[in-house]
Amino acid sequence: MSALVDPAWVHRRRNDPKVRLIEIAGTTQDDLQAYRAGHVPGAVCWKWKDTLWDSQRRDFPSPEEFARRCGEAGIGNDTTVVFYGEGVQFGFYAWWTFRYCGHKRVKMLDGARYRWAAEGRPLVTEEPPPAPRVSYTPGKRVERMRIHRDRVLAALERNSALLLDARSPEEYSGQRVGGPEGPDVGALRYGRIPGAKHLYFEDLLDGNQAFRPAAELQQLVGARGTNPERDIIAYCRMSHRATVLYFALTELLGYKKVKIYDGSWTEWGNLVNVPVER
Repeated sequence: MSALVDPAWVHRRRNDPKVRLIEIAGTTQDDLQAYRAGHVPGAVCWKWKDTLWDSQRRDFPSPEEFARRCGEAGIGNDTTVVFYGEGVQFGFYAWWTFRYCGHKRVKMLDGARYRWAAEGRPLVTEEPPPAPRVSYTPGKRVERMRIHRDRVLAALERNSALLLDARSPEEYSGQRVGGPEGPDVGALRYGRIPGAKHLYFEDLLDGNQAFRPAAELQQLVGARGTNPERDIIAYCRMSHRATVLYFALTELLGYKKVKIYDGSWTEWGNLVNVPVER
């Protein structure tokens, strides 16, 4: 079954107890402003870092902690979780994190609240009641989805992988280290990983923040030198935007050899003695 679902799919399952709809509040949404102003009916809201990261380390929750958080949120191993984000990249980051942490039944709402509203569907301010706590059995992380800095450096030395940089043009060219609308902070060095091809994540999306047709996506990624047999590493600043590329490549275009470098530029741009290109 497709990991990408449309608003009609979500609407048909609005009363299904085996489906959980979750909005992910991103870095500009500390007060859940967008969610409280109007969200997709039935959605609960999570702050991205509080629910997707380990509470002490820059890492993802352990299998046991992931199971505890899911169970407290009313998510069992057989629950279908549907994400969307504000900004949209945070929903994809949640989808990727759940997949990486071993949850198999996870989907993305195409276009988030934007396509939903564009189709004339209502946004609501009422919050659903908390779901009853359930049991969740810890699973194994899917390590093939992720790559760490030492292996990225080794891939550079061997020229064995194609790197895709999902950041804005200003970040890729070395004019900024912060995102386009935020403070220019996050790394000591400006630039990109040497040889990385630029593919801004928003170029994959239309005006409603939904994915462009598959043929257009293939044209965009193919122009950067991708092919299904080549190892691909996607990164951005903190890997949120990179997960949009990961989803498009793996779920919509069928690529199998894709990994996320989740350290991304906030790690690489602060490392001692690694190469940087501008």
